[in-house]
Amino acid sequence: MRTKLTFAAALLAATVIGGTAQAKQLVYCSEASPAGFDPSPWSGGNDFDASSRTIYSRLVEFEHGKTSIMPGLAESWTVSADGLEYTFKLRPGVKFQTTDYFKPTRDLNADDVIFSFERQWKKDSPWYEYLPGTGWEYFTGMGFPELLKEIVKVDDLTVKFVLNKPEVAFLPDLGMDFSSIVSKEYADQLQKAGTLQQFTQKPVGTGPFQFVDYQVDAVIRYQAWDGYFGGRQKIDDLIFAITPDPAVRAQKLKAGECDIMSYPAPADIAGLQADQNLKVDEQEGLNIGYMAYNTTQPPFDKVEVRKALNMAVNKQAIIDAVYQGAGQVAVNPIPPTMWSYNKDIKDDPYDPDAAKKMLEEAGVKDLSMKIWAMPVSRPYNPNARRVAELIQADYAKVGVKAEIVSYEWTEYRERGKAKDRDGAFQLGWTGDNGDPDNFLFLLGCSAIGQSNYAIWCNKEFEDLLQKGKATTDVAERTKIYEEAQVVFKREAPWLTIAHSKVFMPMNKKVQGFVMDPLGIHRFDGVDVAE
Repeated sequence: MRTKLTFAAALLAATVIGGTAQAKQLVYCSEASPAGFDPSPWSGGNDFDASSRTIYSRLVEFEHGKTSIMPGLAESWTVSADGLEYTFKLRPGVKFQTTDYFKPTRDLNADDVIFSFERQWKKDSPWYEYLPGTGWEYFTGMGFPELLKEIVKVDDLTVKFVLNKPEVAFLPDLGMDFSSIVSKEYADQLQKAGTLQQFTQKPVGTGPFQFVDYQVDAVIRYQAWDGYFGGRQKIDDLIFAITPDPAVRAQKLKAGECDIMSYPAPADIAGLQADQNLKVDEQEGLNIGYMAYNTTQPPFDKVEVRKALNMAVNKQAIIDAVYQGAGQVAVNPIPPTMWSYNKDIKDDPYDPDAAKKMLEEAGVKDLSMKIWAMPVSRPYNPNARRVAELIQADYAKVGVKAEIVSYEWTEYRERGKAKDRDGAFQLGWTGDNGDPDNFLFLLGCSAIGQSNYAIWCNKEFEDLLQKGKATTDVAERTKIYEEAQVVFKREAPWLTIAHSKVFMPMNKKVQGFVMDPLGIHRFDGVDVAE
């Protein structure tokens, strides 16, 4: 959706013409345009930053900077002894945002909660396929269609989720972005008008900021919403300046054109740290950068081929060249900061000679393949093109010819899901809820076509995954997930590349911003010093 506002105009819009007062604004240099403003169909961090964490709210929320759960739209909840029923008491008096395209006539109630999930679940809903070619990545990939039995409206302010089986991570799952609560009344209005796609173009939520306008690939503008149940924000105007190049983001921050930026390039961090006007927060990332083989396509359907390709890659050289001290070689699909990490697993050694021999023994000669390179930078992969070039050179040493391909970010992720996708696909993950299942589900059978880019369905691994989700004892879950990591490493659906530190540079006048272990950028509670 295009608007007439330029970035400069958006910046000026907060100024009170003819007076001395000026609204308080914060400019965030973000890394990519969102696919849309519906918080549920997509899985990109930039999509969440632009929608779920600004415009929307959830039944439960993660505490700032933590993985612990606190009340959100639900002020309280109870769980049945068998773990199959979760009953939520909704916060009374929660308002949906009033805009020039929607005037709510009622407060949030159970109907909104039920609609928010059933639109992702019920195939007979007119909303199930309202965005052609787009699925419900999280809802489907995390097994919610099989998990949910029914969602019951007890009364206007009470809603009950009934599960088919116990799910230990169900509550934190409801704090994730895809679980954002949307307005059924607004959806009904659009359905009546036959303009369903407006739902993701002109969003309405209950969150701290209200959508104002979006200029594609340039700027998103929000305003603090007076009716927010958590209290009005200190920032009047929140502006996302979309800036894909990390070097340009750094330049804008230094020049005062933005107040805070995402994902600096490792080479720029020292310069940002040295700037007297800036501060650079950092923390160990809850993340993994990887390259997924299409395990359904020959010769990648052979584990010995995948193992050989893994052994051909000098991962330490990638860490040294690309991450520049801000990363470590990844062994497992979950980071070492996550509980249940299996520290006893040994990585595939870098051994080009052995790799070449394994390929020959597998009957693979003159292999040509694609290496997919992300078009955006992320902490788990700050420069996918450079990583791809290094892997390409390593592959050449063992007789494998690799072509590097890339696409616009949203198109890249969609193309990567294709069943006949050629070659190995670079991507990564930052944890959403602090649970190991949130990483391992990426390799689950139900995530194929959604988040499982390896298109890998292994019964032994799947059984362990399901057992872990249904087990409440942490010690027992730890053993299960440690075993699952053994299966993963043996079968090698991914080349595990790196875990990284995360850096957040900002102007020193920014107050109250908290780095989030879940990788999201939240601006509720943030202030800018005068």
